Amino acid sequence: MLQTVATPGSLPETHAMLAKLGSACLIAGGTAVMPTLNGGTDEFTSLVSLRAAGLSGVSIKDGSALIGAATTLSDLADVPALGFLVPALETIASPTIRNMATVGGNLFVKQPYGDLAACLIALGATATVSDGTNTRIDPVEKLVASRLGAGEIVTQVSFALPAEGSFKFTKAGRKAMNAAAIVTVAAVVTATDGTVTQCRIGLGGVAECAVRARSVEEALTGKAFDRVHVTEAAQQAERDIEPFDDSYASAWYRARVTPVHIRRALIGE
Repeated sequence: MLQTVATPGSLPETHAMLAKLGSACLIAGGTAVMPTLNGGTDEFTSLVSLRAAGLSGVSIKDGSALIGAATTLSDLADVPALGFLVPALETIASPTIRNMATVGGNLFVKQPYGDLAACLIALGATATVSDGTNTRIDPVEKLVASRLGAGEIVTQVSFALPAEGSFKFTKAGRKAMNAAAIVTVAAVVTATDGTVTQCRIGLGGVAECAVRARSVEEALTGKAFDRVHVTEAAQQAERDIEPFDDSYASAWYRARVTPVHIRRALIGE
């Protein structure tokens, strides 16, 4: 049963409150925590809110973005330099949810949700994690797979802005917009004279957490950026995913359509 709600005014105060309360859960936007709380839980007896901890805001400098973990998805979409992310953000839940959901929280929501994590993996984003004494910087792909330790807080994420037109995204769901993912594909592809020189691909909805499609990247790098080579490379995704059954799709279906949606994301057909 919930007994305490704390709203510390800084990151150090947040760590101190977590240490003091013991059985406490961090809450930012609350879009994942509140359904658990409303359904009844014995997992935690206290909430520690990040609302006033000073962890929101976006800074664009020298071609890089620095985003506070408590920044809402709606605020993210309002930054002109991050306009390439808007098509992806608009597929996440509803405007009401995006007004509350945060960048940091979206990293840890249960699949098939959390499409932003796939985008950040494609962008090569890193996350800064604080334990109250030390900080570390992890690639987002590593962080979402390993999760956070006790008392750890994601404070910000950062990434280099992609070249114009290099960011690719598509999402397949059971309805056109705002659905949970059957497959989410995000990618940053650089091609020179028609040949892929660099690519990063993030996938959502096809494993326990968002994953990087390294096998597809390796198969495509150095090849012509065309339908034939993209289609061939996309078949390698089976090495990177661990699809699951849920009410939206079967594991078999997810595995079957993942290469199709990789192709659609990368070349639009």
